[in-house]
Amino acid sequence: MSTDNTTDRLLADAREKTARDASPTLGKVALILGVIALVACLVPIAAWVLGVVAAVLGFVAMKRPASAKQGRIGLILGVAAIFAGIFVFNLLASGIIRF
Repeated sequence: MSTDNTTDRLLADAREKTARDASPTLGKVALILGVIALVACLVPIAAWVLGVVAAVLGFVAMKRPASAKQGRIGLILGVAAIFAGIFVFNLLASGIIRF
């Protein structure tokens, strides 16, 4: 009787892990944050923070087969947002553009 309970519990754990790995949610979140970070590059601190979060989530999402492509795009957008934020920060610091 106890082996049936153990088997059922192990099967439930395996199904939960498979469902979590097959979910593309992490890739979608990385992609959305990457786009928001790139749009927010006029505020360098927001671009840096959102860019780093998008890059980290994109890197983690690339490990999952269901969200690898979206994770890769989120990673690229996050890194691009970081560089765009640095560029805008330099323009603001040098006085070329003013708000």
